[in-house]
Amino acid sequence: MYTIDKLKHTNSGNFFLLAGPCVIEGEEMALNIAEHLVKTCDRLQIPLIFKGSYRKANRSRLDSFTGIGDEKALKVLRKVSETFDIPTVTDIHAASEAELAAEYVDVLQIPAFLCRQTDLLEAAAHTGKVVNIKKGQFLAPASMKFAADKVTQSGNPRVMLTDRGTGFGYQDLMVDYRGIPIMQETGHPVVLDITHSLQQPNQASGVSGGNPQLIETIARAGIAVGVDGIFLETHPDPKNAKSDGANMLNLALFDGLMEKLVKLRKVVNTL
Repeated sequence: MYTIDKLKHTNSGNFFLLAGPCVIEGEEMALNIAEHLVKTCDRLQIPLIFKGSYRKANRSRLDSFTGIGDEKALKVLRKVSETFDIPTVTDIHAASEAELAAEYVDVLQIPAFLCRQTDLLEAAAHTGKVVNIKKGQFLAPASMKFAADKVTQSGNPRVMLTDRGTGFGYQDLMVDYRGIPIMQETGHPVVLDITHSLQQPNQASGVSGGNPQLIETIARAGIAVGVDGIFLETHPDPKNAKSDGANMLNLALFDGLMEKLVKLRKVVNTL
């Protein structure tokens, strides 16, 4: 099991989890979600990393919500970490952001569209933080070795790789589960993003759609294949979320899903 500082229950045999809202909408909202996630993950012995974007840089329309302010959102992530003694993860979009974000979070996430950006990967590596690289929707799983190498060859061995689906036509994604063991051959932990994999991008409205009713299907298949970690975005009211509401898991469904996945993981571990 891959570990970082403050990551709990690393000997449970469970998958680890990156979970939280798509974007930090406010302190109270983030703390409430984190409290729910922590209680459930402690009970089920799931190592948890709280996720929240401090700013959304890749938006379909100019009038889309991008955040509450960089420093304000990053301070919220720090408060979540200090309040619940858990690590946190956030996206960075440019090399200049790496050092700033690293002051507040434990894991720097490289967005899928930017997974080949050498200067961004190098900057993330030089912070010494764990670097979670999302596989581009356009990229073969085997090609992620080179993205990981850019980080490790920059002196940082702390890398995770995340599959978030592959482009399938103009407005859909598919998950090729063969990619999980292929990426695991790099020796780095592999995560499956079960909510973004169900996104339907490039809608005529300028707002991405999604198929959240299939979240459990994607997650169960990932656990069965042997993925190391699960990534999901969750919100107490997805319909009114400020970003990616169409493919987020309703927080009310979180406990039930985790209970099923933990049971399935136990079966997989006996095979």
